[in-house]
Amino acid sequence: MPLNRPALSLGSGPRGVQDARRWVVSTCHDIGRTELEECAELGVSELVTNSLLHAQPPLSVRVRGTREHPRVEVRDGSTDVPLMPGPEPHDDDDLLLTFGRGLSIVARCSTAWGVEVEDDGKIVWFVPSTHPGDLVEGVVTGVVAPATSAQAAADELRIEIRGVPLRTFVDFQGHYRELRREVRLLALAHEHEYPLAKNLSDLFGSLERDLREGIGADQIDRALASGAATTDLHVAMPHETAATIGRFIELLDLADAFCREERLLSLARTPEQQRFQRWFLQEFVRQEAGAPPSAWRDEAPANMDSEASSAPTHRR
Repeated sequence: MPLNRPALSLGSGPRGVQDARRWVVSTCHDIGRTELEECAELGVSELVTNSLLHAQPPLSVRVRGTREHPRVEVRDGSTDVPLMPGPEPHDDDDLLLTFGRGLSIVARCSTAWGVEVEDDGKIVWFVPSTHPGDLVEGVVTGVVAPATSAQAAADELRIEIRGVPLRTFVDFQGHYRELRREVRLLALAHEHEYPLAKNLSDLFGSLERDLREGIGADQIDRALASGAATTDLHVAMPHETAATIGRFIELLDLADAFCREERLLSLARTPEQQRFQRWFLQEFVRQEAGAPPSAWRDEAPANMDSEASSAPTHRR
């Protein structure tokens, strides 16, 4: 059973820590995992305390995953990676009674944990254990590596994506980022149970990086600030990258199947999302092959698959 509960927004000060502790304990009780309450409470207390002391708002906590593998996440508005814990000589009892000591408590109260850095903040997550134990090594993910000189010098292709509906595109970005993160964390925490998650995570990461660098955030930000409903995107990327962007379609279709089987934790795409994403990604493949740009309002009906053919088309 996936846990798609809304996040709990937290205020500043000790009240935020108290609210997070009660909320996480209540969630563990509701899903029938009371044996995880102690470690979940200790871990979330440390994470929220650290965020209040060293990060910046907005601050929130949520429980994602499944009943079998619940995952506690604390999100803040800072992209700074916290100091990762090392070996400590402290007595276990003293350690677990003291807050504000880095991430040592989280490392002792989880079976897996890490830091996921995003464009506008970070998420520190952990899978609570049934009892405190030895330090578990955390992982830092989501940091985008700069393009290499070879990539920068590659033969670039200029692509025009015309008539992009901004609301739908922003929705696409949000859904994809959520899906990418779920696949990555699933691979990190439970790779032996979900071996395909590691392959999906690697492919999603490399393709998304190329697509994001090719588009750039400033185009979308300017269009949104203008209040426009649609915009034309001007994209520059290597020919090889544009040709392989079409693999996104296969990956997203596969991820949808995993979501419907509750093997992934996000929701499957709606028919509207499928139609838009298929058109958007296929534009890169078409234009790399020499075809002229074709706007969304013209191409959406032609790209509908049999499953979505009866759904209403987008007309602008």
